[in-house]
Formats: sequence, structure tokens, C-alpha cells
Amino acid sequence: MSSAPPPGTVRVLGDAGPAQEEVLTEGALRFVAQLERRLRPGRAAILEDRRQRQLRLDRGEVPDFLAATRALRDDRGWRVAAPPADLVDRRVEITGPVDAKMLINALNSGARTYMADFEDANSPTWPNCVVGQANLRAAVRRELEFEGGGRTYRLGKNVATLLVRPRGWHLPEKHMLVDGQAVSASLFDFALFIYHNARELLAAGSGPYLYLPKLEGHLEARLWEEACRLAEEELQIPSGSIRVTVLIENILAAFEMEEILFELRDRATGLNAGRWDYLFSVIRKFRLDPAYVLPDRSLVTMAVPFMRSYAELLVRVCHGRGTHAMGGMAAFVPNRRDPEVTARALQAVALDKEREASQGFDGTWVAHPDLVPVATQAFDRVLGARPNQLERSREDVEVGREQLLAVALTEGTVSPQGLRTNCSVGIRYLGSWLQGSGAVAIDNLMEDAATAEISRSQIWQWLRHGRISREELEATEAEVMAGLGEEFQLARQLFHQVAAGDDFVEFLTLPAYQLLE
Repeated sequence: MSSAPPPGTVRVLGDAGPAQEEVLTEGALRFVAQLERRLRPGRAAILEDRRQRQLRLDRGEVPDFLAATRALRDDRGWRVAAPPADLVDRRVEITGPVDAKMLINALNSGARTYMADFEDANSPTWPNCVVGQANLRAAVRRELEFEGGGRTYRLGKNVATLLVRPRGWHLPEKHMLVDGQAVSASLFDFALFIYHNARELLAAGSGPYLYLPKLEGHLEARLWEEACRLAEEELQIPSGSIRVTVLIENILAAFEMEEILFELRDRATGLNAGRWDYLFSVIRKFRLDPAYVLPDRSLVTMAVPFMRSYAELLVRVCHGRGTHAMGGMAAFVPNRRDPEVTARALQAVALDKEREASQGFDGTWVAHPDLVPVATQAFDRVLGARPNQLERSREDVEVGREQLLAVALTEGTVSPQGLRTNCSVGIRYLGSWLQGSGAVAIDNLMEDAATAEISRSQIWQWLRHGRISREELEATEAEVMAGLGEEFQLARQLFHQVAAGDDFVEFLTLPAYQLLE
């Protein structure tokens, strides 16, 4: 990378081929830079607040609901804005990366919506991010096509409603510099999608809809509100046009769900129970406390006390404010070459979605088109002809700090098989991620950055608290590598760095990103 340019400049350092000229127009670059300059100080403050909060947690601070905003939580009079027409019924949402084939198959899948993902399901190579934006632009205009395997893939007549998930506040986009600094990856993804598509979507009777990831509290939601307001003013689109669903995938955010909705009340369309990142956040935030050591990942289901409490509180909060509660992702995926695996996956997903529907969720996520029918059937049985179950208040739910933090009640042990699974998933996923694939089927489970984070952070936690030894870890890594090729050596080195280093790396995607061109 060349030396930093002087202040007051915008510089693009990557080459993504023909899509770059289409996406990174002069107007688009100016729009990204305007948002970056306005919001850079606020983003820096948020990241510093996260760092300071972690230091306090390391010293034993226990999270709780905010005393300063109790009146806001107790005020039952306020509601969020009503959802737009094409987000009233969200019973099944499919998610995945932004490559052309996936976009077409997902939009044609029969799901109500598709969340196109620049975050956990995306390896953020420069071509992936730029070509992904070009694909979205073409899809919005119904021009997207893909040639492959002797077939031509095209959008059907009826397609899912599009939502887009930008990357989280902590991630940079190193290929675009504004005044000598890498721009926020969040603002890069957000700004390009809004700039190229907001007016077209609104003219078609829809709108620019987003999923907001990795928030840790309501002040981070306030910064997103400012980003949306600035974008609407600059593009001269109606206030409140940009609508957002927030992923509650951090345990600290679970204590501020009401406040997050309040900050975004004129554009919020719900909260989502992002279970895998939530589980990772429990390990990450309380990594030094032996009371928060978790057993094998396979044993930490949505039925364990602290996960069940989080899910049910989310439903109560959302329905109390008149907005959607969205369920999370079941990791099981079908295998079209193995009927037995497919049958087990369908059964597991059906049970998971039946649980969510019975808890009061208004919809759920799947990662594969073949899972859309089984998830739809589970919600159809509960919803019937209703588009959602917002009227179900769940006032029977009583969840306080003790219930959200009841991690010690999780039953199970740390087993050699659990260690091997984490090593295998982590190394194999990172190998694919470094090659440009961010969503990977491994052992009939769909793995993404969130599940890889669980794998490596559990190992760090287990090492820290004496549940495994370094010798056991290294032997298990060697066993996993015996079945893999030399191309996974870099992935193993990276995995060991983030799983066994003396200091905990906040997000494995930060050092991993430095290895991407």
C-alpha cells in the first residue's frame, strides 16, 4: 500500500474489475466520504467506549439494565413506526452472501425476504464487496443474471423483499482512504447501497431496508440513526425512508433493547435474535470469569436458561413496542447428495422453528432455499392467515439481570470431541474465508464468521481456565491438519493465533482481514 495521501483527499487502492467503474462513481465516492467525515468522530468514540467497557468487565463489573433510562422503559405509551407493506409478513427470511448466483436463488426461493450479507457470510475481499454492490444494483433493477453449469439464472416474477446487512462498526475498509484514513466498512457498505438503490426501491413501492449488526448499546443505534438521517438529507429522499432491523447479537445490547428501539423508533422494523454472535459475545465479554465457561458448542442450544431468557425477552420487548421479533439461524443445512443428512436437517430445523413460533417470534432465518418450505410450514401452523403475531404481548415473561446472566446453569462438559470440532470448524472455515468464501457448509452445518468466532473463543476460554492444555490443543490441531492440504497452513497459523494467544483478540476478522488483498 502506498503512503498516505494528504488531508482532504479520497483514494481507492483496489481493483475490482469492470464493476468498480459502475459502483465507485464520482458521486458515490463523494457520498461515502461525506458520511465518513461527519461520522468518523462518533465511530471512534463508540470503539473507545467499547474498549473502556471491556476493561471494566475484566475488573468484575456486572451488566444491568440502565438506571438512567428506566423512565423510558417504564413508559408504555411510545411505539416504533408501523412497518412498510412489504415487511408486514416476514415469517421466513433467507440470508446469504452477495454473489450473483446466491442473490438470484435466494430472491427466487419463496422466502418473504432476503438479507444480502456483507458481514458474517461475506469474506470482505475487495472484489467481493464491490461486485456485491454491483449485483445488488442489478437485482434492484431486475437486470441480474448469472451463467454457470450450463444454466442461465434469472430473477423470477415474484421475488423476496431485499434487506442488506453492512459490516459492523469495528471493521475498516482498507481499500478506500478518506483524508489518509481507511473508511468505516459499515459506512462504505451502507452508503453505496443507499446511493445506488434508495430512489429505485422507493419508486417500486419498497424501500432501502437494512439489518444492523454487532451493536453493543443504544448509543451505537443513535449513530446509525444519524447516518440514516444524513443519507436521507443528502439524497433528498423522505425522512424515515431508510428502515432498519437491529440484530441483538451482543449480551450487552440485550440490556438495552428498549433503548435501541427508542433511538431508531421512526425507522425500526424489529429486532433479531442473532444467536451465534450472541453466544460468542458471552464468551468474549466475560472471558476472564470462570463462572462463564461454557461446555461444548453443541450443548449450548436455545433451550439453555440464559439463551431462552434472551429470546423471550426480545419477543416481549418487540411486541410491547409494536414491532417484529425475528428468530435466528439454525445451522443445519440439507445435503442433496445424502438423503439421510437432509432428513435430519429438515427435522432439526422444523423443531427449531416450531419453538420460535411458539415463543411468539414473527419470523425466522434460514440459510438454504431447501429450508424455506419447512420453516414456512412451522410458522404457518401458528400464524395461519395472520401476517405476524404482534398482538401476542408475552406479558408472562419476567426476565431480569439474573436470568440473562445465568450462564452457569448451562449443563455439560468440555470434551475431546468438542475441542476437535472447534479446531476443525475454525481451521477449515478460515481456509475458505481466506480464499474468498464467507459462508461454508462444514459437516452438514452452515458455518460463518460468527460460528468460527465461537470455535476459537471457546478454546481461548478453555485454555485460560484450565479445561484443556496447550498440548491437547496442539495435538488436536495436528490431527485436524492431517486430513487437510498444505493450503490450510496459513489458516491454522491464524486460528492458533486467535485461539491460543496470551491476549484475547476482539474479532478474528481483524487480523484475518490484513491477510486479504
